[in-house]
Amino acid sequence: MDDDERYRATRSKDARFDGWFFVAVTSTGVYCRPSCPVVTPKRENVRFHPSAAAAQTSGFRACKRCRPDATPGSPEWNMRADVVGRAMRLIADGVVDRGGVGALAAEVGYSRRQLHRMLTAEVGAGPLALARAQRAQTARTLIEASELPMADIAFAAGFSSVRQFNDTMRQVFARTPSEIRSRSRSLPAGTASGFLRLRLPFRPPLDLSRLFRYLALRAVPGVEEYADGEYRRVLSLPHSTGMVALAPGDTDGHLWCRLWLDDLRDLGTAVRRCRRLLDLDADPDAVAESLGGCEVMAPLVAASPGMRSPGHVTPSELAVRALIGQQVSVAAARTIAGRLTARYGKPLTAPVDGLTHVFPTPEALLDADPADLPMPGARKRAFYALAEALASGRVDLGPGADREESEARLLELPGIGPWTASYIRMRALGDPDVFLPTDLGVHHALERLGHPGTVRAARALADTWRPWRSYALHHLWAVLDPLPGAEPAPNTPLSRTVEDGNK
Repeated sequence: MDDDERYRATRSKDARFDGWFFVAVTSTGVYCRPSCPVVTPKRENVRFHPSAAAAQTSGFRACKRCRPDATPGSPEWNMRADVVGRAMRLIADGVVDRGGVGALAAEVGYSRRQLHRMLTAEVGAGPLALARAQRAQTARTLIEASELPMADIAFAAGFSSVRQFNDTMRQVFARTPSEIRSRSRSLPAGTASGFLRLRLPFRPPLDLSRLFRYLALRAVPGVEEYADGEYRRVLSLPHSTGMVALAPGDTDGHLWCRLWLDDLRDLGTAVRRCRRLLDLDADPDAVAESLGGCEVMAPLVAASPGMRSPGHVTPSELAVRALIGQQVSVAAARTIAGRLTARYGKPLTAPVDGLTHVFPTPEALLDADPADLPMPGARKRAFYALAEALASGRVDLGPGADREESEARLLELPGIGPWTASYIRMRALGDPDVFLPTDLGVHHALERLGHPGTVRAARALADTWRPWRSYALHHLWAVLDPLPGAEPAPNTPLSRTVEDGNK
């Protein structure tokens, strides 16, 4: 988009562009979402910025009415696999707060100066400014969602001093922390009851029923559960462990998120990982527009608007579970993963409902007794090889990983074939453009839709779905797994983990 197109989107109050860019108004000194309900400013008074941090760096403060800092994130950073995309995902995960700009530069393999130059050119702000904007949003969340003292909030959000915290909040929001709290319209009893209750924004539509069903069918006992319309799971975070409960929101465009954290410094990272799990930064309109042009995919997109491609909160956990699930049913994979969790996972000090353990780390799984692995000898060797590669860092599945390199290294491991490596790439690394042409579920779904289900035919058809093949894949799987009350597909297995071509 050029600036004239951005201005037309702003004038039409188009919420689809919230998070894609920000509108700064020179006559008022504020920056807004494109959908801000105020009177559209004159064109000559408008400047456009690719990020909230860029607007703040240019001296603009956040609009008090539309709260542009609380928009869904740009889907661009999930799509892009270049250095800037990787860096943006790492910053969102809190790498700068934990290790500084040097740690970020080391993760992506560039010097600090080069990285600063690249980020400034692409998003209008360097890594420190981007991290500062994220700290400010985390602090605002804690101010509004808890009754913690301001000093505790300052350090939990990543500020080095209370003075820096106060100055930043005044600069970004034009209010003191106390003013932000006093004007909060929904101050929950956060810390008094042991949790923080937050709203997670997303771009509608969202097929939440399908998303929760997908996660519920794969929920590992002790680590995850779905009950009373709420998905809950244990979180393994940089400073501590935690738990999250995700449920439908009371307004369109938001989900409820309840978090229990042992260390509040993990708040920003926990929120970001929950967003990645539910794919909340996706642009469903862009996906639907692209896939809807295919006669095979169009009726599926119309039947399930807002389909998401779920990620994961702990990439190493997803990788291990993907290997366990090779050539067995979803239910069997859950059972095996649950047994390993009970034996080798870290118990929670205060279990809640069915959540009792952290999923075992790769280091812990290296010490697993072979007798606890109900699988053939070749797959046991693959299990230990994967655990060793993850524990040593030889395979990187973090938010800043190079997707091509990570997939290639997975394929080097014994027992890891194209299906498993691609599935890990789709969910652990959040790649929106992955397809599994050898998948048995894809074969059955395409045949049921009247299209040849052979590998060659599936691959040729999927080429027309780029760059959203991961979403198309979930639409195909949904054909075989209708929601309760819908017509089931005849004679089609629920398991979609049959590996074709594993070593």
